[in-house]
Amino acid sequence: MDKRILIIEDEPDIREAMAEAVEQAGFQVSTAENGQVGFAKAIEEKPDLILLDIIMPIMDGHETLRKLRQDPWGQSARVIMLTSMDDVQNIGSAHENKITDYIIKAHSSLDEIVAKVRMAIYAD
Repeated sequence: MDKRILIIEDEPDIREAMAEAVEQAGFQVSTAENGQVGFAKAIEEKPDLILLDIIMPIMDGHETLRKLRQDPWGQSARVIMLTSMDDVQNIGSAHENKITDYIIKAHSSLDEIVAKVRMAIYAD
């Protein structure tokens, strides 16, 4: 069965580029433009991995992650946080909610992102 990835990212260019790269790597991809839409999709679709941006309108990544962890399925969902800044506090608070990994967007190529996705999915 194809592994499913949900990309929650408010920047259309980044979201589309990531989705394309992850699809080309052989994964099924769905996307959401903010945390509210992303949370609803996550609960409905139960993806194998969620790429979750931190800074977003409506509901940011931290709030989305907190809500996810309150859901029975979401407690063990694999999440890679996406951030556009080297913000140690942001990553620290994300780690408290048991994230799989994080990606600093400016420092990561699409290939590196795909590699982290593969590692996270096949980590078992």
